[in-house]
Amino acid sequence: MRQPVGTWLNGIVDDQSSSPPAIEFDGVTYRHPNGPLVLDDFSLAIGRGDTLALVGRSGMGKTTILKLINRLLLPNSGLVKVEGRTTSSWDAIHLRRRIGYVLQEVGLFPHMSIARNVAVVPHLEGWPQEQITRRVDELLNLVGLDPAVFRSRYPRELSGGQRQRVGVARALAVDPPILLMDEPFGSLDPLTRAEMHQEFHRIQSQVRKTIVCVTHDMGEAFALGTKLGVLAKGRLAALAPPAEIIHSDDPEVKVFLDALPKVEIRENTKQTK
Repeated sequence: MRQPVGTWLNGIVDDQSSSPPAIEFDGVTYRHPNGPLVLDDFSLAIGRGDTLALVGRSGMGKTTILKLINRLLLPNSGLVKVEGRTTSSWDAIHLRRRIGYVLQEVGLFPHMSIARNVAVVPHLEGWPQEQITRRVDELLNLVGLDPAVFRSRYPRELSGGQRQRVGVARALAVDPPILLMDEPFGSLDPLTRAEMHQEFHRIQSQVRKTIVCVTHDMGEAFALGTKLGVLAKGRLAALAPPAEIIHSDDPEVKVFLDALPKVEIRENTKQTK
């Protein structure tokens, strides 16, 4: 098997520890049925505890990568591995319960209370009610929502930012080691979005998950990622920490960088050093 690549801008392969990466793509090709090629000989290794922000134009395969990780899709060729095992060898339900998923539209069940929304997977796992109640309160506190106030409310009674916090709590309910985020804050107003970015870092500092976040917004990628990957033509145009990626000469990377105010680049790279 060829060595998975997490190529830095200087061409050196990103050195992972001796344990297998949390997520690994090795020579993956994926084409939509009767449609275009999305990923072409795509390779990537994501270390445990890393936060990788993937940015790219529409149709470049960002959401496809997330679906390949949690086995909603299988590659046409190549291997996708989670915790050292190919996704095809995992039981799909068991795999997905080890992966939290945060969506842009959150997807809360409107007829369920906030507590019930957070506890969906623990209920499916057959947890005792006392344990579920403790976990719900723990997670609501973690995302900055007072359980005494929000536990019995319904999604319609919450603001967009509050619903997004509940979505994060639900994704963390059974303490999965991996968290996937698909344009998680794209529907929020700029001020709430900035607040959620700060909350994201606070929560990650406590839970230390392996996170893959896809976005079309380079500013958000700078704000969230310890590493940034730029997708173009089915492959990675660049993969590096934010402080390094600003020096890329790749035309596709420069398109995204040129869309950012210089002060935003400067401030965001400071945060990641």
